[in-house]
Amino acid sequence: MIGTTKRITIDARPEALAIEPARTAVIVVDMQNDFGSQGGMMALAGIDISGNRAVIPATSRVLAAARQAGILVVYLKMAFRADLSDAGAPDTPNWLKHLPLRAAKETTSPDGTASRILIRDTWNTDIVPELQPEPADLVLYKHRYSGFYETDLDKVLQSRAINGLIFTGWTTSVCVESTVRDAMFRDYRSLILEDCTAEPLGKGMSRSNHEASLLAIQILFGWISESAKFVAALEKSLAPVRV
Repeated sequence: MIGTTKRITIDARPEALAIEPARTAVIVVDMQNDFGSQGGMMALAGIDISGNRAVIPATSRVLAAARQAGILVVYLKMAFRADLSDAGAPDTPNWLKHLPLRAAKETTSPDGTASRILIRDTWNTDIVPELQPEPADLVLYKHRYSGFYETDLDKVLQSRAINGLIFTGWTTSVCVESTVRDAMFRDYRSLILEDCTAEPLGKGMSRSNHEASLLAIQILFGWISESAKFVAALEKSLAPVRV
C-alpha cells in the first residue's frame, strides 16, 4: 500500500473533483449476499439482481486501486440484531417496509447451513465473495438505510480527518442515496461511481430510480463519475515521475 497526501483530480459531473487520498474513504454500501447473491433476500423475493451483479467487477477494480493508493475502505452492512431490538417497533415504517422482503425469516445458505434474512452474523449479510474485505478495511453494521444513523461511521471518519467519500453499492436510490444525503449534511464531499452502483427497482421506467438518484445527487448532494476515471486518476498519481 502506498499512501500519498497529493491532491488528485477526478473527471466528474458537474465538474472535476479534487481529493486527497489520505483524507478519503471508499464507502461500500450493502454489497452483501441479501442484495447480490442467489439465495439472498432480493433473489428470494423474485427481484432481478442481474444489474447488481453486473457492477461487481468494476467495484473490485476500484477497491484494489483505492487500497494501493492508501485510501481507507469502509464496508457498510444492512442487518438487524438477532432479537430485532434495533429493527423498530412492529408498526414503524422501517419494519413494515422490510416485511414484504421476509426480513428475519429463517433460510438456508448455499452450503446448507441455517441463516436468516437481514440478520447480523449470518451468510445473508456477509459481503459477496467477490468483494471480501481485507484486514485493513473496516466493516460496520447499520440498521437503517443511512450508514450514518446510529453507527460509528461519522466518528471513524472524523478520527482520521477524512473529508471525501467515494461511493459504491446497492441500491442507488435507497441506501446509497440515503447515506450520501447524510454525508452532505455533515459536510463530506461525496463522489458516486455510477457503474459501481445499481438499482433493480424502477428499471423498466422511462427514467430509472438509479438515473433519477444520480441526477439529484449531481445537482444537489455530490458528484458523479465512473470507475475507469477514478482508477486512472489514482494510477496516474502513483506513476513514477520522469525527469
